[in-house]
Amino acid sequence: MARADTLARARTLDRPELAYLLRFPTADGMRDLELTWAELARDTEWATARLREHGLAAGQRALLTASGFEGFWGHAVIGALRTLKVPYGIAEAMGWDHRRTAVFHRELTPHAVIGLSAETLEGLAGTADIGEMFRSTPVVLARPAAIPLLRGVGVTASVISAVGPALALECPERSGAHVNAAEWRFAERDGQLTVAAGEGRTSPLPETPLGITGRVVVGRCGCGSDTPRVLLAEAN
Repeated sequence: MARADTLARARTLDRPELAYLLRFPTADGMRDLELTWAELARDTEWATARLREHGLAAGQRALLTASGFEGFWGHAVIGALRTLKVPYGIAEAMGWDHRRTAVFHRELTPHAVIGLSAETLEGLAGTADIGEMFRSTPVVLARPAAIPLLRGVGVTASVISAVGPALALECPERSGAHVNAAEWRFAERDGQLTVAAGEGRTSPLPETPLGITGRVVVGRCGCGSDTPRVLLAEAN
């Protein structure tokens, strides 16, 4: 049986609602939440809109650096790239895979690099000029710890980060990373971020301290969005 036949047959089968068991760190240890396919579809739709704000469009190329355990947001970003018809390559976000990032960046000449980590930058720094490598990349979405390293060498980078069970993604205004207010409720207590699940999420999550230093910004962003943004101390 050809692969196409197998996939076609699989699509006729009943699929359980559960897509992932999402595990994330909190101030009091690890926490598990169930993630359904319907929720993943909504998360993907939200990520698609955020990437579209950065100008990603059909025919451009992207490089995603992510780890397997980050599937809950990595899947949404991959789904967004597919929706936008943006071909992509994937490298591991751990520092030991920095050579794959270098090869993909050289061969793909990507319009966007998504999920760049400080560990990858440290690995690349031994063999490349980080500023020269990424200054010409139109869209650089990096993890919080990588932001100061990139901006310090003149790279215009925006934040992308898992914040508890949610994805936060900074728009081109770079005035805080937007979160999906339809799905999550963010607040701050004594300089630390907390999160609670919105009414539409399957797994209940009361207000939970995340152990992440940051602030929640409300009010209209320069991009026109009224959704809350988080300012992560690690990114400054």
